[in-house]
Amino acid sequence: MPKQEVTACHEDGAGFAATRWTMVLAAARGEPSPRAAEAMAELCRVYWYPLYAFVRRRGHDTHEAEDLTQEFFARLLAKNYLAGVDRQKGKFRAFLLAAMKHFLANEWDRSQAQKRGGGQLPIRLDTLDAESRYSLEPAYSLTPEKLFERQWALTVLEQVLTRLQAEFTAAGKEPVFNGLKRFLTAGRQSAGYAWAAGELGISEGAVKVAVHRLRRRYRELLREEIAQTVAGPEEIDDEIRYLLSCL
Repeated sequence: MPKQEVTACHEDGAGFAATRWTMVLAAARGEPSPRAAEAMAELCRVYWYPLYAFVRRRGHDTHEAEDLTQEFFARLLAKNYLAGVDRQKGKFRAFLLAAMKHFLANEWDRSQAQKRGGGQLPIRLDTLDAESRYSLEPAYSLTPEKLFERQWALTVLEQVLTRLQAEFTAAGKEPVFNGLKRFLTAGRQSAGYAWAAGELGISEGAVKVAVHRLRRRYRELLREEIAQTVAGPEEIDDEIRYLLSCL
């Protein structure tokens, strides 16, 4: 995955205003920015799969879901893509789902499916991977909306883990990351610290310190990733709680 530009999540208006979703919202309010379209495209590139899963759960087959999702993004990223942005909704997650529902109900013309957005491919959909992932979804125990939210949460966490791994790799410490990443989901249990110490050739005490730092950095990156999708810093904690509830 290409290295992404990371905007720090400061608890002040100036710093937070530079996140992707707030740039989009600013453009929607008539404050155009040359980076707003790029920010929107990046958000869509990262978070397209939850929408694909939503469309599939609505009863569309693989090819229909691919066409619908591609056409949706083609229209979303067109010149008037900001027209439906409602700042009161606040979160990119809510906007994206509402926009897709509107698209499916009112705007899709099946005769245009072959055009895939007029021949443009604004977002690359890896449908083979998508179908592999979709085949692992719970049977029909989840509504399309609940499936979207679950996949949204998983995509956020996957994005955070990817960014964390990239940082370790850039620092030449990928083996350390690979040896410790399992402790991110191991709660506060110390079982396995001795084994990890032997594997990495460091002391058990050093492993404990490294795991503490790893978890702390993971939390920081999670807040930064959530900040990219909400309208203000006051929404971050609520969105994290909601994300965890979806899992």
